[in-house]
Amino acid sequence: MTSESVCNQCPPGREDAIVHVDCVTHRYPDGTEGIHNMCFSVYPKEIVALCGPNGAGKSTLIEHINGLMMPDVGRVRIFGLDIDKRNVSQIRKLVGLVFQDADAQLFSPTVMEDVMFGPLNLGMSPEDARKKAEWALDVVGLREASGKIPHYLSGGQQRLVAIAGVLAMEPKILVVDEPTGDLDPSNAVKIEGLLRSLRDEHGISIVIALHDMDMAARLADRICIVKGGGIIAQGTPEDILFDEPLLKSAGLELPSAARLFRDLGLEKTGAKKPRSLEDLVGELKAHGITGREK
Repeated sequence: MTSESVCNQCPPGREDAIVHVDCVTHRYPDGTEGIHNMCFSVYPKEIVALCGPNGAGKSTLIEHINGLMMPDVGRVRIFGLDIDKRNVSQIRKLVGLVFQDADAQLFSPTVMEDVMFGPLNLGMSPEDARKKAEWALDVVGLREASGKIPHYLSGGQQRLVAIAGVLAMEPKILVVDEPTGDLDPSNAVKIEGLLRSLRDEHGISIVIALHDMDMAARLADRICIVKGGGIIAQGTPEDILFDEPLLKSAGLELPSAARLFRDLGLEKTGAKKPRSLEDLVGELKAHGITGREK
């Protein structure tokens, strides 16, 4: 696979990129640019978080990865294949997209029929489609809900069914828009754990668009900060999510663990930068800070 770019603005990339958004600009009918000279890559078996406020360009970018939108300038390559109107159906077998509003993806009378829809649409036999759907529902932990009406499920269960419907088509890349934005803490934890297991146990690369910096810190292998239709910085959570001036410039806040790490002055002690509150507690104990003396 080549990393050759159509322009000279993309930073040098690794040769193993499975997604390469190459200096892409997309203009909406009113002339507004959703993304501008966007350069972005995804690598095997990683979780990439696109972090930025509403309107930054996150959703526009992820819809290009799935072929729902086409660039006005630049190109998008998936596993070395340039996306165009002739191969978009092939691309959608490789890249599964879960929208922010999971309810919009559910339209069949039962959960099983909903999850079977994708495999059937790919030309699988009903028997094979059912097997794929059963496997996908097992992965998300909702096999017992297969006969239920999707719209009667909780918000968290609907999100899991939407993910199962995409997994049943066996994508290599999963793209999820605001996966936990409207969920209660319990269901948000389930979704987060599921995304982690899809990477670790099934080797699926995951792109998540979100503005929940705590989740990004806990879950992502790489963070991309999106502002004004472009990526202004990227790196590990430790590199990006402790840079308060950078985050503020993009309309974002420090994650909770990073903020407490700063407020407690732990950066002066040589403590490791924590990605979660649990990590922070571990660093406090390691440096003999266990609470106030009574």
